[in-house]
Amino acid sequence: MTEPLIGVLGASGAVGRAAVRELRALGHTGLRLGGRTASALSAVAEEDPTGRDETVWADAGAPDGLRAFTEGCGIVLNCAGPTYRLRATVASAALAAGADCVDVAGDDPAAEDLLDAGDPARDGRTVVLSAGALPGLSGLLPRWLAGQGLDRVAALTAHCGGLETCSPTVAHDLMLSLTSGGADGAAYGEALAAVRDGRRVPRALRTAEDTEHHAFPGRVALQPYLSGESERLATVLGLDRLDWYNVHPGPAVRALLNVLPGRLAAGDDPAELADRLFLAADLDLAGRTPYYVMDFELSGTASGRPATAGLTLRAASSYRLTAAVGALAVDAVLRARVPAGVHFARDVLDPDTVVRHLRGRGVADLRLTGAAADADQVEEGVL
Repeated sequence: MTEPLIGVLGASGAVGRAAVRELRALGHTGLRLGGRTASALSAVAEEDPTGRDETVWADAGAPDGLRAFTEGCGIVLNCAGPTYRLRATVASAALAAGADCVDVAGDDPAAEDLLDAGDPARDGRTVVLSAGALPGLSGLLPRWLAGQGLDRVAALTAHCGGLETCSPTVAHDLMLSLTSGGADGAAYGEALAAVRDGRRVPRALRTAEDTEHHAFPGRVALQPYLSGESERLATVLGLDRLDWYNVHPGPAVRALLNVLPGRLAAGDDPAELADRLFLAADLDLAGRTPYYVMDFELSGTASGRPATAGLTLRAASSYRLTAAVGALAVDAVLRARVPAGVHFARDVLDPDTVVRHLRGRGVADLRLTGAAADADQVEEGVL
């Protein structure tokens, strides 16, 4: 049986190019590569050892071009942005063409748009949103960790961040997230908030502007931040307490983020602020090796006694992490492992499959501590 055509939109970007490589590694060939720059798309296509990939000009903001790109696809992987401006634009175009869709971002606004238009499950179609690093892995890995040696989990502390270049999509989405990105028109998350006794508590934590953390080299800033994804994670795991920190290793980016809300409120041009963010990220990265870290620590009980389980993920790039999750979501949909309807990747991807892929492909280094390390050693011994 011929495999449905996979279309990758934004195929020449930081995430898209890596996603194409991940899809090929999973055995998917003959891809349709879409983007706005013909030469960049051709360079991606030339990496295909089979020579079967095709390139198509496509702009997520141009309805005619998007329609031409999605026509004939069986599934579309969207790696284009800005996420909170596009919302469900790409997924809606894919559904109109009779295709399934995976979006490496998407979040609540896209899900709301799709469900307002009618549940795709009625037509047997599937949409997977937030199939990236954060959101995505940020919700999936703690769920996986909760099953590694603990009988019950009560609290989670998370630290996520890194030092890397800033893509245009990330820069614009960061600014848009201050006023959108969450459910029902809310902002993506709330600074300083945390979960206490199973509910959101505003201003529960404080920012640390100059400190150290064992998972990150050098001095860093820790910004408490509670997103809708992490709040739902607390509900799913039955957590009494959740502390989530965004980690900023670079002083130039951190300084800009501190003034960003005020500059936007004063009417500064978002495009100009995005350019400043690109430059700040490059300044912080100068002479240093890029990296991205996710560090999780769960506390609870094991065999009736207090115990902890920790996981530290280190990768060269959050963009490659996002690409890997997006490709795995496409693979899962094609293998009919995701039911019809609108889903978030953290809810439908198999955590063991994701962890094995990250380890086996060398996408990231995963280190386990506490009860999780003990459980991992037992599993390796059985294997």
